[in-house]
Amino acid sequence: MSDRNVRNAGFTSSGIKGGSLASSLMSQEARASGGGLHSGGSTATLQEMGAKGSTHSSGFTSSGISSGSQASRMMSQEARSHGGGTPRGGTTSTVQSI
Repeated sequence: MSDRNVRNAGFTSSGIKGGSLASSLMSQEARASGGGLHSGGSTATLQEMGAKGSTHSSGFTSSGISSGSQASRMMSQEARSHGGGTPRGGTTSTVQSI
């Protein structure tokens, strides 16, 4: 994952770009949660990283999630909240896949 991929998906320093993959993800996440977005969800996490240009430094890398990073802590927290595994389509897997 790279900062360029996140920006190209539509997560930019000025917000989510209309008509982009980011806006589609935001819309899907909002519908799935009853109309709003959750702090720490996929859209919010990717937007924060896109605005800061911080994907790699957060531990999301092309070779996987870096041990001891913010990404690994996020993955562990998500796994605990889902009974031991990170769900397909969850925040960690979505962010890592971009």
